[in-house]
Amino acid sequence: MYQNNVLETIGNTPLVKINKIAADVPALVLVKLETTNPGHSIKDRMALKMLEDAEKDGRIKPGGTIIECTSGNTGMGLAIAGCVKGYKSIFTTSDKQSKEKIDLLRAMGAEVIVCPTNVTPEDPRSYYSVAERLSKDIPNSCWFNQYDNLSNRQAHYESTGPEIWEQTEGKITHFVVGVGTGGTISGTARYLKEQNPDIKVWGIDTYGSVFKKYHETGEFDEKEIYPYITEGIGEDILPKNVDFSLIDHFEKVTDKDGATMCRRLAKEEGLLLGYSAGSAFAGLLQLKDQLTEDDVVVVAIHDHGSRYVGKIYNDDWMRERGFLDDELKVKDLIAKKSDKRFTTVDEKETVRTVFNMMKEMDISQLPVMKDGEIVGSITETIVLTHLLENPMNNSESTVGSIMGEPFPVVMEDVACSKLSSYISKKIPAVIAKDKAGSLHILTKYDIIQAV
Repeated sequence: MYQNNVLETIGNTPLVKINKIAADVPALVLVKLETTNPGHSIKDRMALKMLEDAEKDGRIKPGGTIIECTSGNTGMGLAIAGCVKGYKSIFTTSDKQSKEKIDLLRAMGAEVIVCPTNVTPEDPRSYYSVAERLSKDIPNSCWFNQYDNLSNRQAHYESTGPEIWEQTEGKITHFVVGVGTGGTISGTARYLKEQNPDIKVWGIDTYGSVFKKYHETGEFDEKEIYPYITEGIGEDILPKNVDFSLIDHFEKVTDKDGATMCRRLAKEEGLLLGYSAGSAFAGLLQLKDQLTEDDVVVVAIHDHGSRYVGKIYNDDWMRERGFLDDELKVKDLIAKKSDKRFTTVDEKETVRTVFNMMKEMDISQLPVMKDGEIVGSITETIVLTHLLENPMNNSESTVGSIMGEPFPVVMEDVACSKLSSYISKKIPAVIAKDKAGSLHILTKYDIIQAV
């Protein structure tokens, strides 16, 4: 048996039990693994539905152009459908989306226009506005507008909801998913609640999004809106696809918690998933006290981790944002030092005296003090160079006359990876200050030993 084309492989995705990460959750936790769709995303379902509905009512005709504003996944679903059905594709996206998403869309033959994130939806530069304008300028084109196109949530009412109900044999008690356009949560929730009104639907939101406050107060608060890193969930608008009456609770998750949870899912469960999946699981753990042993939780997975190899699965990217909790910090270097003495020298000391001191104590660099304040630094290279260049006249030379600039001072919570911006050929050490205010010298050797 075979499928006539790749579009026929969309849906019927597996339900998989989560074990280690859900060890402290009293309920049975399952994931709807939408990464097995051809575009590795749950958005394949609604992309095909939106296109087929547009074909039926004549909004797009053979040889036309698909236009959509997308964070990447809906675009991929539409691009795949366009390839099979013979349409051109133009997508607008925001500049916070991963490079992998943009590259994949272009690999499918689509044109991608990157727009600024930090503008209002009404701004002519926003990816909403650019998509709408293109649809008016290009003949036989259709802007699908996944946010307000109700075919989006209908796709999940017709497929995602029934699949989950059947796969859990009607035992599902909680449905958890990140909320962006609202199609997945609203369409799936509608079907599930028609089968059992007691099923709880939890939407995962992010800080910088308007959903949670609007759901709880009915107020669209623009003060809630600010830039965030998490991709695929949260909004600065209220899409028509979000049916707030079907959502029992919104839970906000930080950028960091979503990213670090993705790494845990990969390492502990063998699941390489997208950013919103990490947010969904982090949100679930935040709400675990509301669950019981009789509950069956289904978490919908939006997309695959391959979209985020250059971001959440990249150590440098994670470190730059302070998302790696296990990263070495200056305080760790201090703790590893066997000799924690902070040895200094006064600027009035002679060079010969300091040279002998360095030999006796096996020290290569020293802070230079004046009246209790650090005013410079001296290294064995500076001392030795001076003695060799002035062999007959060095007994009276003082450290203050040849010292270099003071070593940079860093606090104990600075990441070790940041020390590279301080230490160089000319600056071989830094001075670290701990919470008690004590000072410590940290050299290249200390860093090498710790690493």
